[in-house]
Amino acid sequence: MANMHILHDNDADLSVLNGKTIAVIGYGSQGRAQALCMRDSGLNVIIGIRPGKSFDAAVQDGFKVLSVTEAAREADIIHILLPDEMHGPVYRDEIAAEVKPGKTLSFSHGFSIVFKEIVPPAGVDVIMVAPKSPGTEERKRFVEGFGVPGLISAKVNASGKAREVALAIAKAEGLTRAGVLECTMEQETYEDLFGEQNVICGGVVDLMKYGFEVLIEAGYPPEMAYFECVHEMKLIVDLIYEGGIQKMNAVISNTAEWGEYVTGAYVITPDVKQRMKEALEKIENGTFAREWIAEARAGAPNLKAKREALGSHPVEITGARIRSLFERK
Repeated sequence: MANMHILHDNDADLSVLNGKTIAVIGYGSQGRAQALCMRDSGLNVIIGIRPGKSFDAAVQDGFKVLSVTEAAREADIIHILLPDEMHGPVYRDEIAAEVKPGKTLSFSHGFSIVFKEIVPPAGVDVIMVAPKSPGTEERKRFVEGFGVPGLISAKVNASGKAREVALAIAKAEGLTRAGVLECTMEQETYEDLFGEQNVICGGVVDLMKYGFEVLIEAGYPPEMAYFECVHEMKLIVDLIYEGGIQKMNAVISNTAEWGEYVTGAYVITPDVKQRMKEALEKIENGTFAREWIAEARAGAPNLKAKREALGSHPVEITGARIRSLFERK
């Protein structure tokens, strides 16, 4: 398999955005970070959002803040950074009428395009600029003079300039300082959902919870179980982030490394990989998206119930007590 080509500052030209108005729709973690970075790079950025705390925050940050419809009307590039489940309704009710040929629809995740929550009209560019980090980290790295990695995609290139515009936005956000990969929206969407569900959120969280439960059910103090199965996870992941799995193995004891090889493979067996393949299939065929959109449209009762259940789980109660030990008095 060939390596993907990494794009940097020299591959992008900010001048393609000269005279363009970019409307960031939504002002949450990603909306704020991306808007501030683009403005600091000299771009003309406005914010489209409904009244509320985020509206007030955008005003406080010195942006021109409009309704979603007004911002979409003024913009050449409409950069939608709302939660996935809100894309479809907000687009249909407040944006669609302002999406004219020659404009660009832009996203940081392909969900609503890939699963057809949004179906753009003809003559409109459709692009993606996706920072691979939380918004707070993206902004922090930009202010430090560097950036976080990112992905770009030109799904629809009606103007002939869609790729160049996506790269320019990536540069304005500092992503090309770290490195940008070009992919399809489908690749980004499917891989992102898979990673969240199976590894970095769903997989890791359940692994930590099960380890914690096994130890306390065997009579070990919950505080010790939390340190061992949750607290130390960050330390291990930081080592892998810095230098890979071998770097982590070089730092831990030989005993721990041997346990990784013999017990890890016993606990995380090939049937787990098979279930991951099944989960990927549900993502690729749209089953997960349909189920999640239906849940969200119904008011997310199951999501809310699971949040509440997690808050009462002993691992969270113990964790809050443990974290308080590290607070400065």
